[in-house]
Amino acid sequence: MTENYIDAYFREVMDVVNRLDKKAIGGIVTDLAGIKKNQGRLFILGVGGSAANASHTVNDFRKICGMECYAPTDNVSELTARVNDDGWETVFVKWLRTSRLNDKDGILILSVGGGNAEKNISVNLIKAIDLAKERKSRIIGIVGKDGGYTAKNATSCVVIPVVNESTITPHSESFQSVVLHMVVTHPDLKENEMKWESTGK
Repeated sequence: MTENYIDAYFREVMDVVNRLDKKAIGGIVTDLAGIKKNQGRLFILGVGGSAANASHTVNDFRKICGMECYAPTDNVSELTARVNDDGWETVFVKWLRTSRLNDKDGILILSVGGGNAEKNISVNLIKAIDLAKERKSRIIGIVGKDGGYTAKNATSCVVIPVVNESTITPHSESFQSVVLHMVVTHPDLKENEMKWESTGK
């Protein structure tokens, strides 16, 4: 049973890779290159496993791409103060207002569902997207659902293909990282060499 599950899971991984929309990934690279060219900032929003990916990605964009980049969830003191005082739904939008989000900037949404207003899911992401639309900021997404708020409103978005309804979350969060590692090393964005690649043999 264990070996069968392992084999099946990695067959799904290969299926996801083969079904990824390469044109959509290219759209993300183009949007990010535009933000970088205009000396804008990138704000990466995610919760749960996506918040961990957001933190990692901030490091890569700053170090490898030379872009000014932040994740609100990295500042635990501010995050918890805002949740405690104002509630979870406005935690990102108020953070972005304080950061004076503008038309040179972009937000990158990392999420499984991408938000759903009707079902009251990930409203914090929805409010952040609405602010970005109002401020004419780029809205970029890597999500696991094509029907979510992010996919419907993003200027560029990659939807991780659903190959098994039982493994949407692990594939979505895993492939956020896979796609983003490709993005930060793309020639249109990469500015600095990585340590192990620069040391030779």
